[in-house]
Amino acid sequence: MSAHQDDAGTPSAARLSRRALLKGAAASCGALGFGFGPDQAIAEAPRAREGRYLIKNGVVLSMDPKVGDFDRADVLVEGGKIIAVRPNISATATIIDSRNAIVMPGFTDSHHHFYQSPLRNVLGNGLLDDYFRDIVEKATPLFRAEDAYDGVLSGALRSISSGVTHVTDLSQVSNTPGHSDAMIKAFRDSGIRAVYAYSRGYGAGAKYPEDAERMLKQHFGANDGLVRLALSTAISKDQWLLARKLGLRIYTHVVGNLAAVAPAGVIKLGDEGLMGPDNVYIHFTNATDAHMKRVKDTGGHLSLAVPIEMTMRHGTPPLQQALDQGIIPSLSSDVETTMTSDMFSIMRSAFTLQRMLINERAIKNEKNLPPLLSAKDVVAMATIQGARCNGVESLTGSLTPGKAADIILLRTDRTNVMPLNNAYGAIVTGMDTSNVDTVMVAGKILMSRGKLTGVDLAALQKRITASRDFIIEKAGWPKSAVDSSMPGH
Repeated sequence: MSAHQDDAGTPSAARLSRRALLKGAAASCGALGFGFGPDQAIAEAPRAREGRYLIKNGVVLSMDPKVGDFDRADVLVEGGKIIAVRPNISATATIIDSRNAIVMPGFTDSHHHFYQSPLRNVLGNGLLDDYFRDIVEKATPLFRAEDAYDGVLSGALRSISSGVTHVTDLSQVSNTPGHSDAMIKAFRDSGIRAVYAYSRGYGAGAKYPEDAERMLKQHFGANDGLVRLALSTAISKDQWLLARKLGLRIYTHVVGNLAAVAPAGVIKLGDEGLMGPDNVYIHFTNATDAHMKRVKDTGGHLSLAVPIEMTMRHGTPPLQQALDQGIIPSLSSDVETTMTSDMFSIMRSAFTLQRMLINERAIKNEKNLPPLLSAKDVVAMATIQGARCNGVESLTGSLTPGKAADIILLRTDRTNVMPLNNAYGAIVTGMDTSNVDTVMVAGKILMSRGKLTGVDLAALQKRITASRDFIIEKAGWPKSAVDSSMPGH
């Protein structure tokens, strides 16, 4: 038994950190202090049922054409679900005054490597070769189970604080089953909605992919909680068949300039009838139009990490190529070792890239051009399309009555967007994480007034810094924020 695990296989330090970091997350509604009014920030009506909220008078963007958008409307939440979306709802509930806010579904980040949070920005100038050398081959084998826990917890809390309510994690640090258990626990402790796409690890203790069956039985049961299991795979027939045997969604990195994971390998499996609607292809750069059409014809999904693909030499993000084939991609952040993971930056990158490509063709007098993306198109990629990519569009991704109450409030009384003139335009071209005020997942308030609820940030910083120091020392890297011999400098 590892010194870092108890007899249940869960890192003991991880269990202690839950008490240290997430204090009182289930505090009473009336103590949270939501709202935008100068005095009565929150008004609780008599006999309001616990967990029943009425979000009042916000600009509501539902991302559901049947529900629509509203200059001023209310959202009623009870039992973790959205009950109603319309103007002038009257109900006994805890009132959240959103007069100076956009109310919308939380963002979905459909591909991220959360365990790497202790190494944020360490490869600020890095390319793919640097990443494989320094992060994958050097640092990842050094992670202990508690480092994996700290990384995932820190990353999940960072996601929440930037308005992301739903994430997909492909953390290639399952060096032991205890590492995998620690990461699953970290997501549960954070309160975020997550797909844990079990990935390979390093060392003799790694049990990939066969440990997926044990995790499914031990941790997921009916697989209907906030955290769901999937499988992160190579372009591998055996791994895809295992995922389907277990009923798990398949997430696969596909990068055209890397022979082992090039699109042609996917197509070979497709020729055997193995491509399907449970496949999520990440990056899918340097594909031919025929490759992209095969994804469309087989019902597959794309996750594009546009900023990372542009900066780390994955190849030009195939955004327009996907759109030309009728595929609407989801958006993802990939690695914080090199680039920010906030969805505002990611949306803005996708918006700008597509318009640059089409505008350049227009300048050259090309005719019959594809339409320019609108800001609303890009917000859809970051919300409902992310939910579709993860196979849970019936559960989340829009403000639809009956769906889970995964809701964010974005402040419109900040200097970067006031006065509000175009809600979608403000989100994509004007806002940043400072506009995120309130975050709700499954009806539970995880962030209020721009601050995470019940989280000791000083304790979190101490833990994540200790993990960073351990990994850097073992890797033999200097402990310096400015030393040019650090990776990526």
